[in-house]
Amino acid sequence: MDKKVLFIVNKYSGMGYQTAIEGRILDTCKKNDTKCSIEYTQRRGHAISLANEASKNGFDYVVAVGGDGTINEVARGLLNSDTPMGILPRGSGNGLARHLGISVILTDAIDNLFHHKVMKIDTLSINDKLSLNVSGIGFDGHVANLFANKKIRGLVGYVRITVKEYFQFPEFEAEVSVDNQTVVRKSFIIAVANSSQYGNNIKIAPLASVRDGILHLTVMRKIPLYRLDHIFTFLKGSLTNSEMFEILEGKEVRIKTSQPVPYHIDGEPCGLNNSFNIQLRPASLSVLVPDGQRQAKV
Repeated sequence: MDKKVLFIVNKYSGMGYQTAIEGRILDTCKKNDTKCSIEYTQRRGHAISLANEASKNGFDYVVAVGGDGTINEVARGLLNSDTPMGILPRGSGNGLARHLGISVILTDAIDNLFHHKVMKIDTLSINDKLSLNVSGIGFDGHVANLFANKKIRGLVGYVRITVKEYFQFPEFEAEVSVDNQTVVRKSFIIAVANSSQYGNNIKIAPLASVRDGILHLTVMRKIPLYRLDHIFTFLKGSLTNSEMFEILEGKEVRIKTSQPVPYHIDGEPCGLNNSFNIQLRPASLSVLVPDGQRQAKV
């Protein structure tokens, strides 16, 4: 056996677990002369310790099998180590996986683990909590808090909550400092992006790259439903500066809000806060991405 790989599986990510996944992993590893171990997460934070131990015990790479929350935990266990992280996306949106060009079709994603290259990507921290993909302050944080407690998962469940809550959630005032330049803005969402999208190809920061050494902020006003042009622009992923969207870029960000507002990190709810310290961590995580023509522009 040439390689030793640990698969960390969250059975409860996204649309649920399929028993065939384990068989597919074992068969593909055997075909590629790879020794594999499979561990199932038992509680919140379990994937962090599993990944950290695997890194210390000589595993060639560790694969997160789950959604953005599971991927975030595995990354926390591998951050600034020499052990790369692979991704088998099983979440509701799979934002980071889509950005990296990793197939959301599980069989293809498993096969592509053995046709990969290792890439160093940026990460960021929000109040000392790791973020890999897109985190948000305001309405999307509110939705994340509600979505986490719902039995109906996937895009349908997320859209249902979003539509129901949209009219009730108010704008808030935010003081945003980017590289010591400060602006005050009325905001509905402040998205802090490392990659380009939330998930399901909904791009909140179309120009973001996980390798550009830049923090991307999208400050969004509350869009009236009659402004279909702005709604279409958002869903199409072609945001530019306008009366409803402002795109800010930098390497160090501080945000203060007029009152505590809900926020999320990579889709995981984090409660409320009124002060956010955001810092870039350049090239701090090694990941496996599809090689050749399989690879997206990241």
